[in-house]
Formats: sequence, C-alpha cells, structure tokens
Amino acid sequence: MFENFTNEFPDHKPREKNAPLALEGLRVIDFSHFIAGPFATMILADMGAEVIKVEAPDKGDDLRRYPPLHPQLDQGAPFMWSNRGKKSVSLDLKSPSGVELAKALIKKSDVLVENFSSGVMDRLGLSEEVCRRENSRLIYVAVAAYSRSGEFSDRLGFDPVAQAESGFVSMNGYPDREGVRALSPVMDISTAMMVSNAVMGALLAREKSGVGQRVEVSLFDTAVLMTGYATMQSLFTSQDPKRHGNTSPDTCPSGVFHANDRSFYINSGNDNIFQRLMTQVLERADVAADPIYATGPSRSQNREKLFGLMEEAFGKHPWTYWQKKMRSSGIPCGLVRTVGEAIRSAEARDHELVTRIDHPMLGKIPNVRLPIKYSSTPLADPRPAPSIGQDTANVLKSVLGYDDLQVKELADSGTFGNNGRKLCP
Repeated sequence: MFENFTNEFPDHKPREKNAPLALEGLRVIDFSHFIAGPFATMILADMGAEVIKVEAPDKGDDLRRYPPLHPQLDQGAPFMWSNRGKKSVSLDLKSPSGVELAKALIKKSDVLVENFSSGVMDRLGLSEEVCRRENSRLIYVAVAAYSRSGEFSDRLGFDPVAQAESGFVSMNGYPDREGVRALSPVMDISTAMMVSNAVMGALLAREKSGVGQRVEVSLFDTAVLMTGYATMQSLFTSQDPKRHGNTSPDTCPSGVFHANDRSFYINSGNDNIFQRLMTQVLERADVAADPIYATGPSRSQNREKLFGLMEEAFGKHPWTYWQKKMRSSGIPCGLVRTVGEAIRSAEARDHELVTRIDHPMLGKIPNVRLPIKYSSTPLADPRPAPSIGQDTANVLKSVLGYDDLQVKELADSGTFGNNGRKLCP
C-alpha cells in the first residue's frame, strides 16, 4: 500500500537531541473517539504530552474502521491521521475493575478529554464531580455536540450536521442550487483546535490557582464561529449571506480563472492589488484607469465584464507564464490543486509537511505534521497511532506501579477484553 512513498517523501528528521518539549511531563487521559476529541489530544501529544487513549476492549475507537483500512493493521488512514503519538489502553468501563483502573489513571493525570454523549461519563461513574474528587488539579474537558446541559444536551451531532445547522452549508456553493457541505471535517478539526487552545488556557490558570476546572467546547458553537464574519454582517444588515461559488462578495476580482492548461485562483483583496494585476500582469492600463473599476464595489457591479476580459487574456498562455508574472507583481494567486498535488507540491516539500516515519510492522509509513514550528521546544518526533490496547500493560506498570501478577490477574478477569491475555502476557 505504501510502496511509492520511498521515493516521493523524505524520512522524518529527528528533533535535536535533549531539546525540551513544550508539554513535557503533562499527562492526558483521553476517552474521546472519532475526530474532534482525538485530534485535539493528538495536538497535545505532538507538543510532548503523554496521551493515554482509553478504548473499549477488542472494538476500540469506531474511527479505526474508517477506510481505507490497512490489511495488516486494526486501523485505517483516518485513525492513523488523528492518533499518532498516543498510548492505547484497553479497559472495559462496564466492569467495576475497569472503572477503578480508569479512576486510578485519572488521579495521575493532568487533563481528561471526553466526547461521549451527555450522561455517559456519569453512568460510567466518571462524572466531573467524581473525577475532580479524585484529583482537584484535573482539567476536565467535555467536547459536546451542542451542550452538556440545557435544552439541547440530548442531541447527537457530527461534523456535517454542525455544518448544516450553523449556516455554514448555506454560504457555500452556487446560487442556482442547494448549499454544499465541505467534504473535509472542518468543524471537527476547528473544534479540536479550540479544545487544545482551551486546555492551554486552563493549564495556565491552574499555575496561578493551583486547581483545575471544567472546560466545555461545543461542535455547534465552533461551527457558528467558522462561518466567519458573516455572523456580524448578518447582525448588521438582517440579511443572510448569498452563495457566490468561487467568487467573493467582498473583493473583486477574486475567483477561479483559467490559463490554457490549468485553473488557478486569484484574490484581489484591495485596490492596489487590482492595479498591479491590470498594469503589470495583464498589461491593461486602460482597464486600471477605467472609472467603473476604480473601487471594489464598482468592480463587483461590473464583475461579468471584468471577468470576461480577464479570462480572454489568461487563456492565451500557460499557468507557469502567469504564475511568474503574478508572483513578481505581488498578486495573491495559486493553482486549483487536488489533494494529491498539494501534498506533493514544491511548497509542501519545502515545508516538509509529509515525511516517512518508522512503523514496527510496516517499516515506513507516511506522516503529515502539524503546521506548528517552535524554535526552542520542537514538536515530538511522531510515533504511529497505536493498535487497540497495545500499551495497557506498560501504562499500568509505569503509571500505577502494578506488577506482572496484578496485570495478569486483571487480564484473566476480562478487564482488558478478549485479547487481554495476549496484550498483557
């Protein structure tokens, strides 16, 4: 499956030896699943936190089964993407021994993250009140679809539903058809970034107060935020945004144009960019001087005519010709790429976004890094996402001080599921 990666991407360059990690010494116990919670804890793991992912025995996180699956692993690409750098512990939280082990781990942790449906943690005996009684310094993070209390606490939610209900879908697409969702799980990812930000703030507050607190981040609330300044525009005008396809209602000319070989995007964010585009790139000083194109609003009113003359000009030469002229003239522009083209682009290679990392079973696998670069505390060297429960025995020994006999007794009792004996010999 990964045969082509040897020549396409470089090996990951290890961080400088003994360089400190931003979150070194922090322990996170992660009860989350799917994307929003796990991606948040992966960010923390990349920054150096020890993240212990608690999974249901045998089955594990449902995201493990999202395709494409690797035939030799208990996981597919989406799980590998969002769970690197973690340890997996398999616990049956429906058994008293499983819950007691979870409490013991919580007592030794700094942060707890969960994104179960409302009430699940309470039913398991792991409510915020119980957990904070065990550990007053604990930062207890609930990632909710809508909320953990109030009228909508019972509602389930996934990324596409949040896109739809937040107004995000209504803004995207073309005016002559239904709005469209983003295929990327943008609300899950943005919620994950909100969660990791919230954890940082709570950690800083704990340094001052000495105690932890509850943190809640909602998928729906984040999705509303992701509609951008459209919320304030709507409040100002009492009107909803219209769908504009690939053009912009705020800047002109902005949109997709076509060279004689490729499509590309231009964003003329102000009058100066438009002037440079006309005079230096298209060599149309007459258009730059025309009063009907003097301002953004007037250009928008005459968009069809302006786009027509631009398309005619761009169609005469290939993208490389236009890219050189626009780059030298300071015009924000870029190819309309596929995902495969983007990760293999010169920009991605220059930034080393995709590298190969060691895997205990497969030799080498691809890895996509976070877009964060620290000068003094570089991100942790990436480790592959774990198999279900692979770290159970080691975590119980290193964190809780259990010996081999204690671990074996728990495995024999079924606390770790049907595969417990194999995971914990």
